[in-house]
Amino acid sequence: MEIQAFKQLPILGIIRGIVSDDLKPLLVSIESSGLKTIEITMNTKGAPELIREARRLSKGRLTIGAGTVLDMKSLKAALEAGASFIVMPVLVKEVVDYCVKNRIPVFPGALTPQEIYAAWATGATMVKVFPSSFWGPDYFKEIRGPFDDLELLACGGVKPDNMASFFAHGANAVSFGASVFKHEWLKSKDFKKIEMAIKDFIDGYRSIERVFGS
Repeated sequence: MEIQAFKQLPILGIIRGIVSDDLKPLLVSIESSGLKTIEITMNTKGAPELIREARRLSKGRLTIGAGTVLDMKSLKAALEAGASFIVMPVLVKEVVDYCVKNRIPVFPGALTPQEIYAAWATGATMVKVFPSSFWGPDYFKEIRGPFDDLELLACGGVKPDNMASFFAHGANAVSFGASVFKHEWLKSKDFKKIEMAIKDFIDGYRSIERVFGS
Protein backbone atom coordinates (compact mmCIF):
# COMPACT_ATOMS: atom_id res chain seq x y z
CA MET A 1 0.00 0.00 0.00
CA GLU A 2 1.31 3.40 -0.95
CA ILE A 3 0.20 5.54 1.97
CA GLN A 4 0.53 8.78 0.00
CA ALA A 5 -1.87 7.39 -2.60
CA PHE A 6 -4.34 6.54 0.16
CA LYS A 7 -4.10 10.08 1.46
CA GLN A 8 -5.23 11.35 -1.95
CA LEU A 9 -8.57 9.66 -1.28
CA PRO A 10 -8.49 8.77 2.43
CA ILE A 11 -11.63 6.65 2.49
CA LEU A 12 -11.51 2.97 3.41
CA GLY A 13 -14.29 0.49 2.68
CA ILE A 14 -14.65 -2.39 5.15
CA ILE A 15 -16.12 -5.60 3.73
CA ARG A 16 -17.29 -8.21 6.22
CA GLY A 17 -19.28 -11.41 5.76
CA ILE A 18 -19.39 -11.38 1.96
CA VAL A 19 -19.82 -14.66 0.07
CA SER A 20 -17.63 -15.58 -2.86
CA ASP A 21 -20.43 -15.37 -5.44
CA ASP A 22 -20.90 -11.67 -4.64
CA LEU A 23 -17.25 -10.72 -4.82
CA LYS A 24 -16.93 -10.04 -8.56
CA PRO A 25 -20.04 -7.84 -8.96
CA LEU A 26 -19.23 -6.04 -5.72
CA LEU A 27 -15.73 -5.22 -6.95
CA VAL A 28 -17.19 -3.91 -10.21
CA SER A 29 -19.44 -1.58 -8.21
CA ILE A 30 -16.55 -0.46 -6.00
CA GLU A 31 -14.34 0.32 -8.98
CA SER A 32 -17.20 2.15 -10.73
CA SER A 33 -17.76 4.27 -7.63
CA GLY A 34 -14.18 5.54 -7.67
CA LEU A 35 -13.17 4.05 -4.32
CA LYS A 36 -9.55 2.90 -4.30
CA THR A 37 -8.99 1.17 -0.94
CA ILE A 38 -10.85 -1.70 0.72
CA GLU A 39 -10.25 -4.25 3.42
CA ILE A 40 -11.73 -7.72 3.76
CA THR A 41 -12.01 -8.75 7.38
CA MET A 42 -10.33 -11.94 8.48
CA ASN A 43 -13.43 -13.06 10.39
CA THR A 44 -15.22 -13.41 7.06
CA LYS A 45 -15.51 -17.05 6.01
CA GLY A 46 -12.76 -17.86 3.51
CA ALA A 47 -11.17 -14.42 3.90
CA PRO A 48 -7.72 -15.36 2.53
CA GLU A 49 -9.27 -16.82 -0.61
CA LEU A 50 -11.46 -13.74 -1.01
CA ILE A 51 -8.45 -11.43 -0.67
CA ARG A 52 -6.50 -13.47 -3.19
CA GLU A 53 -9.40 -13.47 -5.66
CA ALA A 54 -10.08 -9.77 -5.15
CA ARG A 55 -6.49 -8.99 -6.04
CA ARG A 56 -6.74 -11.14 -9.16
CA LEU A 57 -9.99 -9.56 -10.29
CA SER A 58 -9.02 -5.96 -9.59
CA LYS A 59 -5.64 -6.29 -11.34
CA GLY A 60 -4.06 -3.52 -9.30
CA ARG A 61 -6.94 -1.08 -9.69
CA LEU A 62 -7.81 -1.47 -6.00
CA THR A 63 -5.61 -1.56 -2.93
CA ILE A 64 -6.79 -4.52 -0.86
CA GLY A 65 -5.96 -5.11 2.78
CA ALA A 66 -7.02 -7.39 5.59
CA GLY A 67 -9.03 -6.31 8.61
CA THR A 68 -9.74 -7.80 12.04
CA VAL A 69 -6.23 -9.27 12.19
CA LEU A 70 -5.93 -10.31 15.83
CA ASP A 71 -3.01 -12.72 15.91
CA MET A 72 0.06 -13.82 14.01
CA LYS A 73 -1.75 -16.74 12.39
CA SER A 74 -4.28 -14.39 10.80
CA LEU A 75 -1.50 -11.99 9.82
CA LYS A 76 0.42 -14.74 8.05
CA ALA A 77 -2.70 -15.93 6.20
CA ALA A 78 -3.56 -12.37 5.16
CA LEU A 79 -0.07 -11.61 3.85
CA GLU A 80 0.19 -14.91 2.02
CA ALA A 81 -3.10 -14.05 0.32
CA GLY A 82 -1.61 -10.76 -0.84
CA ALA A 83 -3.04 -8.22 1.60
CA SER A 84 -1.33 -4.85 1.08
CA PHE A 85 -2.08 -3.48 4.55
CA ILE A 86 -3.32 -4.67 7.93
CA VAL A 87 -6.13 -3.30 10.09
CA MET A 88 -7.28 -4.36 13.55
CA PRO A 89 -9.85 -3.17 16.11
CA VAL A 90 -7.30 -3.11 18.94
CA LEU A 91 -3.56 -2.99 19.41
CA VAL A 92 -1.92 -6.39 18.98
CA LYS A 93 1.69 -5.47 19.53
CA GLU A 94 3.36 -8.48 17.92
CA VAL A 95 1.30 -7.96 14.77
CA VAL A 96 2.20 -4.26 14.62
CA ASP A 97 5.86 -4.98 15.37
CA TYR A 98 6.03 -7.45 12.49
CA CYS A 99 4.35 -5.01 10.10
CA VAL A 100 6.59 -2.12 11.11
CA LYS A 101 9.72 -4.26 10.76
CA ASN A 102 8.64 -5.41 7.31
CA ARG A 103 7.31 -2.02 6.17
CA ILE A 104 3.72 -3.18 5.87
CA PRO A 105 1.19 -0.38 6.52
CA VAL A 106 -0.69 -1.17 9.72
CA PHE A 107 -3.71 0.43 11.38
CA PRO A 108 -4.23 -0.74 14.98
CA GLY A 109 -7.42 0.25 16.76
CA ALA A 110 -7.72 2.36 19.91
CA LEU A 111 -10.22 4.62 21.66
CA THR A 112 -8.92 6.28 24.82
CA PRO A 113 -6.04 8.79 24.77
CA GLN A 114 -3.78 6.22 26.43
CA GLU A 115 -4.68 3.56 23.87
CA ILE A 116 -4.29 5.96 20.95
CA TYR A 117 -0.85 7.09 22.09
CA ALA A 118 0.28 3.52 22.80
CA ALA A 119 -0.80 2.40 19.34
CA TRP A 120 0.96 5.32 17.64
CA ALA A 121 4.13 4.74 19.67
CA THR A 122 4.46 1.23 18.22
CA GLY A 123 5.03 2.75 14.78
CA ALA A 124 1.50 2.52 13.38
CA THR A 125 0.81 4.01 9.96
CA MET A 126 -2.44 5.41 11.34
CA VAL A 127 -4.40 4.72 14.50
CA LYS A 128 -7.94 3.54 13.87
CA VAL A 129 -10.10 5.36 16.40
CA PHE A 130 -12.82 2.80 17.03
CA PRO A 131 -15.68 3.08 17.60
CA SER A 132 -15.65 6.72 16.50
CA SER A 133 -19.41 6.85 16.92
CA PHE A 134 -18.95 6.57 20.68
CA TRP A 135 -18.03 10.27 21.07
CA GLY A 136 -18.27 11.56 17.51
CA PRO A 137 -16.24 14.21 15.64
CA ASP A 138 -15.76 16.45 18.70
CA TYR A 139 -13.63 13.73 20.26
CA PHE A 140 -11.04 14.13 17.51
CA LYS A 141 -10.72 17.82 18.33
CA GLU A 142 -9.97 16.95 21.96
CA ILE A 143 -7.42 14.30 20.95
CA ARG A 144 -5.72 16.78 18.63
CA GLY A 145 -4.94 19.05 21.61
CA PRO A 146 -2.08 16.97 23.06
CA PHE A 147 -1.55 14.73 20.01
CA ASP A 148 -1.31 17.11 17.09
CA ASP A 149 1.09 14.98 15.04
CA LEU A 150 -0.75 11.64 15.12
CA GLU A 151 -2.42 10.14 12.05
CA LEU A 152 -6.00 9.12 12.88
CA LEU A 153 -8.55 7.03 10.99
CA ALA A 154 -12.18 7.45 12.04
CA CYS A 155 -14.07 4.15 12.09
CA GLY A 156 -17.69 3.80 13.16
CA GLY A 157 -20.56 6.20 12.67
CA VAL A 158 -19.03 8.08 9.74
CA LYS A 159 -21.62 9.13 7.15
CA PRO A 160 -21.52 11.44 4.13
CA ASP A 161 -23.39 14.10 6.09
CA ASN A 162 -20.98 14.14 9.06
CA MET A 163 -17.74 13.24 7.29
CA ALA A 164 -16.71 16.89 6.90
CA SER A 165 -16.97 17.33 10.65
CA PHE A 166 -14.68 14.36 11.28
CA PHE A 167 -12.05 15.79 8.94
CA ALA A 168 -12.45 19.33 10.27
CA HIS A 169 -11.92 18.09 13.82
CA GLY A 170 -8.76 16.14 13.11
CA ALA A 171 -9.38 12.84 11.33
CA ASN A 172 -6.84 12.11 8.59
CA ALA A 173 -9.00 9.40 7.02
CA VAL A 174 -12.41 7.80 7.43
CA SER A 175 -13.91 4.39 6.88
CA PHE A 176 -17.30 2.79 6.40
CA GLY A 177 -18.61 -0.74 6.49
CA ALA A 178 -22.08 -2.12 7.15
CA SER A 179 -23.76 1.22 6.48
CA VAL A 180 -22.80 0.83 2.81
CA PHE A 181 -22.15 -2.89 2.35
CA LYS A 182 -25.60 -3.61 3.73
CA HIS A 183 -26.63 -7.20 4.28
CA GLU A 184 -29.99 -6.63 2.60
CA TRP A 185 -28.39 -5.02 -0.46
CA LEU A 186 -25.92 -7.86 -0.82
CA LYS A 187 -28.65 -10.44 -0.33
CA SER A 188 -30.81 -8.83 -3.02
CA LYS A 189 -27.78 -8.34 -5.32
CA ASP A 190 -28.46 -4.61 -5.42
CA PHE A 191 -24.89 -3.60 -6.17
CA LYS A 192 -25.98 -0.34 -7.80
CA LYS A 193 -27.22 0.93 -4.44
CA ILE A 194 -23.84 0.09 -2.93
CA GLU A 195 -22.08 1.92 -5.74
CA MET A 196 -24.22 5.02 -5.27
CA ALA A 197 -23.73 4.96 -1.49
CA ILE A 198 -19.96 4.88 -1.97
CA LYS A 199 -20.18 7.73 -4.46
CA ASP A 200 -21.94 9.79 -1.79
CA PHE A 201 -18.83 9.43 0.39
CA ILE A 202 -16.45 10.27 -2.43
CA ASP A 203 -18.49 13.26 -3.61
CA GLY A 204 -18.60 14.46 -0.01
CA TYR A 205 -14.85 14.23 0.27
CA ARG A 206 -14.30 16.10 -3.00
CA SER A 207 -16.51 18.88 -1.62
CA ILE A 208 -14.36 18.99 1.52
CA GLU A 209 -11.24 19.28 -0.65
CA ARG A 210 -12.71 22.28 -2.45
CA VAL A 211 -13.65 23.99 0.81
CA PHE A 212 -10.49 23.30 2.82
CA GLY A 213 -8.04 22.93 -0.04
CA SER A 214 -6.84 19.57 1.35
